[in-house]
Amino acid sequence: MTSVRPKLKPDVPKAITAWHTASGEVVWMTPKGDWTSNPDALGVFTGEVAEARLADARAAEGEVTDPYFMEVSETGEIRGRETLRETIRAQGPTTHPEFAKGEAL
Repeated sequence: MTSVRPKLKPDVPKAITAWHTASGEVVWMTPKGDWTSNPDALGVFTGEVAEARLADARAAEGEVTDPYFMEVSETGEIRGRETLRETIRAQGPTTHPEFAKGEAL
């Protein structure tokens, strides 16, 4: 399963996000290539390394679902067109504070 998202230029810093298939939780690829639910631990990738990591993530479909790039700063802060969507994914539902995932990003 994949979704169409804006294509980011190779030199734009990006992270890889997906849903953990078993739990449905939002996850991010770490610099080592494993998955975390902590957005502060996400990896920042560019160029061919980013493309290779996304290919690895897509090959792991089953463990994760719908991996894709999201734009981040060089330090891993969410930015760009997806900022609102990715912030909501990281923090949890906007319906009630008791359902939030913890501290705001």
